[in-house]
Amino acid sequence: MKNRDDAFLTLKSLIADMSTHTVSMIENAIKALVTRDSVLAQQVLDSDDQINNLDITIDDICMKIMALYEPKAKDLRHILTVSRIINDLERIADHCTSICREVIHLNQVPQVKPYIDIPRMGEAAADMLRGAIDCYFHRDTDKALEVIQRDDAVDEFQAQIVRELLTYILEDVRKTQPVIWLIFITRRIERIGDHASNIAEQVYFMETGKVIRHRKFVQNGKDNSHEPDSAD
Repeated sequence: MKNRDDAFLTLKSLIADMSTHTVSMIENAIKALVTRDSVLAQQVLDSDDQINNLDITIDDICMKIMALYEPKAKDLRHILTVSRIINDLERIADHCTSICREVIHLNQVPQVKPYIDIPRMGEAAADMLRGAIDCYFHRDTDKALEVIQRDDAVDEFQAQIVRELLTYILEDVRKTQPVIWLIFITRRIERIGDHASNIAEQVYFMETGKVIRHRKFVQNGKDNSHEPDSAD
């Protein structure tokens, strides 16, 4: 690293790469489910190594920045945020691989039902992640709050889908195992939404110094935490 500015530019470039690959994993995992494509599912599984390598590389750069430049205030929050973002991205990638393992199982048995709402749920979670990453690059706290609010829609999708899936077991107990696999998939997608919300929360912290995790702070798109700003 030639200097501090170069180091932060490198971080942003690598975050862009890691987030792009992670979004692609979500999209391909859902596509593999809908099209019953086990080859694509395996490709998603194989791509997890790329995410893990980026996680290690970015974490190493963060530690070097801490050691060499001793960042303060907003720069320090930036490094802490990046460290947490890559953890969430790595966990999202893990959820994608779990989805694809279930997809491979599902492709070995007759399809329980047409997949309509699950792809919608997956796209909603992927949109949350895109929005959260966009917040990071544009330092947009208003959009971060909006991304966090959208997690409720993903949760509602999950509840609706699970209720519907359970009716298939009542109609035919032989469908129990594939229904359980599908419920596991919806749970993974719900967790992807949670991690996207975490990233948005971290961006909010990076820009304002406020920790808003686990708080009911959003009303009409405004921050109502009444917590004093930290000094930059």
